[in-house]
Amino acid sequence: MVFRDRKDAGEKLARKLEKYKDKDALVLAIPRGGVEVGCEVAEYLHASFSLLVTRKLPFPDNPEAGFGAIAEDGSVFIFREASTWLSQKQIDKIVGEQSEEIRRRLQVLRAGKPLPEIAGRTVILVDDGLAMGSTMRASIMLCRKKKAGKIVVAAPVAGREVAKDIGAMVDEIVVLETPVNFMAVALVYSNWYDVSDNEVLELIRKGCNK
Repeated sequence: MVFRDRKDAGEKLARKLEKYKDKDALVLAIPRGGVEVGCEVAEYLHASFSLLVTRKLPFPDNPEAGFGAIAEDGSVFIFREASTWLSQKQIDKIVGEQSEEIRRRLQVLRAGKPLPEIAGRTVILVDDGLAMGSTMRASIMLCRKKKAGKIVVAAPVAGREVAKDIGAMVDEIVVLETPVNFMAVALVYSNWYDVSDNEVLELIRKGCNK
């Protein structure tokens, strides 16, 4: 185990982003797991904070695994191999279902408010870890479309190949741990659990959403 919990991971990650302190950066956390990590980063950097709602596109028979992701603006990232596993009809159905969940989360977690202005700003995208990295890739696509000035991806842990691939998509990537035989994000946390909507709202209520 490397991190006690998401708060510990966020504190450690924040220190690696020191150069963005007091630089009017915008931290966008991917809910729900990335929110506490992102809160710690935003607080340390004195940065603006919001949630960027992005959803994995899960396989029908194995929801823990995904073949891509969709961001709140409709940006869709799909691994090329997906078409060999699923029909277009199946893909369209799953995209539709996850779009509905995004709409729900936007209402519940962000009270239906729009994203802060992204154009021209340094945006730091934060999650609690990058397994296949599909949600992060869709989030990057959204930031590109909204003309972010600089895109930085920050995560406590990632697989080496995924970190390399995502690093090639952005201006900078900051990852604390890249284990050799990386199997799952949960394995590097002593205290790992699924975060609820209520926990996200509580973090924001306590002042994370500057």
